[in-house]
Amino acid sequence: MSESPAAQVTSIVVRYGRRLAVDDVTLTVPRGSVYALLGRNGAGKSSLIRCILGQLRPHGGHAELLGQDVWKHRTLLMDRVGVVPEESDAPPNMRVAELGTFSAQIYSRWEQRSFDDRIRRFSIDGRTRFGELSKGQKKQVSLALALATSPELLILDDPTLGLDVVARRALFEEVIGDLADRGISVLVSTHDLAQVESIADRVGILVGGRLVLDEEAETLKSRFRRIHATGPISLSSANLVATTVRPWGSGTEAIVSNFDELPSESELAVSEITAMSLEEIFVAVAGEEKGTDR
Repeated sequence: MSESPAAQVTSIVVRYGRRLAVDDVTLTVPRGSVYALLGRNGAGKSSLIRCILGQLRPHGGHAELLGQDVWKHRTLLMDRVGVVPEESDAPPNMRVAELGTFSAQIYSRWEQRSFDDRIRRFSIDGRTRFGELSKGQKKQVSLALALATSPELLILDDPTLGLDVVARRALFEEVIGDLADRGISVLVSTHDLAQVESIADRVGILVGGRLVLDEEAETLKSRFRRIHATGPISLSSANLVATTVRPWGSGTEAIVSNFDELPSESELAVSEITAMSLEEIFVAVAGEEKGTDR
């Protein structure tokens, strides 16, 4: 296996007029891993992914896919990268089966059986025009197309946006299945934190265009805790860093971000200490961000 990362982003900067959408972002997606890129609307996720795919030229920095500069080798790289965009650009008048036939002429490692099996499993009639499909079915077809290319890297840009719970779960189950079967690398930008938590190896959180957090998922969850106390909480004595401190009934609630550095829980005079889900951590880190996604 090549030692080069599946994706490497170095000091990417993107501006829209005077607005700084992506602010000096550097991150790495290791081979065989699942990297979850999180952020509220307006955080810069889609802009960063467009740079990674060579669809948008950054004002600063550069991106590599599978060890190669995406601007210099985009055509060759797209043969090795599967993409599920936020909004599919497939021709609305083309039938689903025709999309498979067309893609088979473009991708050197196209697997027709993989595409046909997924379309059948999704209960989609291949004779249906793409524009006549529901939003969920369009995402399913996009995923079937992306995975049938036998990608080394799969990039999903908010793939479950607008889907119901059942459709979201089905889509992630397909991704999980290919992870187990092929060990492909995945970069996923999503708001569906409950589903991505079960597969993410590494997590990055964008706030206002800056990557404020980038670490292994298990490490992240080990250091965040929600602490409840019947009175004021003395965190300084234990050298704990709080992202949030607020009233909790007649007591206090604090969310701390370096709980893994605490020698012993007995150092805190509190009534309850609980682990936090990825969604809860995300809200604690990015909850105050404002904006409209780009």
